[in-house]
Amino acid sequence: MNFELDEELAMVRDMARDFAIQELDPRASKHDRQGFIDQEVFGQIADLGLWGLTIPEAYGGAGMGNTELSLVLEEINRADASVGVTLSVHNSLLGTPILKFGSEAKKDEWLPKLATGEAIGCYCLTEPNAGSDAAAVQTRAVRDGDDWIISGTKIWVTNGGLASIAIVYARTDPDVSKAKGLSAFLVPLDAPGVVLGAPEKKTGIRASSTLEIQFDGVRVDGDSLIGVEGQGFQIAMDTLDGGRIGIASQAVGIGRACLEASIKYAGEREQFGRPIGHFQAIQWKIADMSTRIDAARLLTWRAAQLRDKGERCSLQAAQAKLAASTACNFAADECLQIHGGAGYTDDFQVERLFRDARITEIYEGATDIQRIVIARSVMA
Repeated sequence: MNFELDEELAMVRDMARDFAIQELDPRASKHDRQGFIDQEVFGQIADLGLWGLTIPEAYGGAGMGNTELSLVLEEINRADASVGVTLSVHNSLLGTPILKFGSEAKKDEWLPKLATGEAIGCYCLTEPNAGSDAAAVQTRAVRDGDDWIISGTKIWVTNGGLASIAIVYARTDPDVSKAKGLSAFLVPLDAPGVVLGAPEKKTGIRASSTLEIQFDGVRVDGDSLIGVEGQGFQIAMDTLDGGRIGIASQAVGIGRACLEASIKYAGEREQFGRPIGHFQAIQWKIADMSTRIDAARLLTWRAAQLRDKGERCSLQAAQAKLAASTACNFAADECLQIHGGAGYTDDFQVERLFRDARITEIYEGATDIQRIVIARSVMA
């Protein structure tokens, strides 16, 4: 058992850290205010090979795994959570399921484009009446000869306004149980019948693209089916294991930013003739933040390494997501409290971190869903 990064992993982490410090830290507040990510950043991500971090070298990617992705995402999200979630969804929710379940023709067509950032991907599962109850999807896919016709509405689509391609979950058999009737499809977003909604105005991660997508009789070829018919729910759950590791990494990154900001401010702000970091009340807050964040990071690394080994990690991914998201929000709350009134203004990054932290307990399965997954697993 080794808790230290080897030389290669440390190099990956340091590369992402340098990029985050040099390019994202100076832009993060601007991104938040303007509501979108500067186009230049997308090119920089491509130059570093981060769009294709987990895509095999045979398709033009870096050929790395979930462990490397977790390290990268922590560093990126410490600086800018909007960039972090954009990168996480692209890698874990798009690239991975295509690689694991897609046809060879679709891999050849899309993975090289995803690896370079020529195409960005999004994931269409959630609907107005299908959130935590993912099996309640009502979007329909009906056979028409060798093709499929897809109709329905998806909401909260991260990367929706940036993406060229989506994985869309639709009901192909309405006469069987909810989970067994779902299938997954690869859908180009320039296809006739795809309608993009207006960008959502969000509390946090404001620069990430989030919107509704309508599919109005969208025709895709038979090869666009991911996996086999009726396998959609299993594909979604497998994919979400990776997605939860990605969001756990995001939460660790945001939490770490809160810890670092708290330590800095506690050393600078003086009350009663000395820095507030000399007071035990502040020290205990920082101690608790540090401990929870470190514990969440180790749980996240464990889940990532299990997934890289090809082992089932639904329990471990849920534990990582639960621990990291709650630690992140605890750290954000304590960070704002340490900063006092100053933290409630946009003069400091604290208020942005506070807003960005909140989503980590909601998407990729809300905190309550993680607890259900964990309880069912350990009590089985």
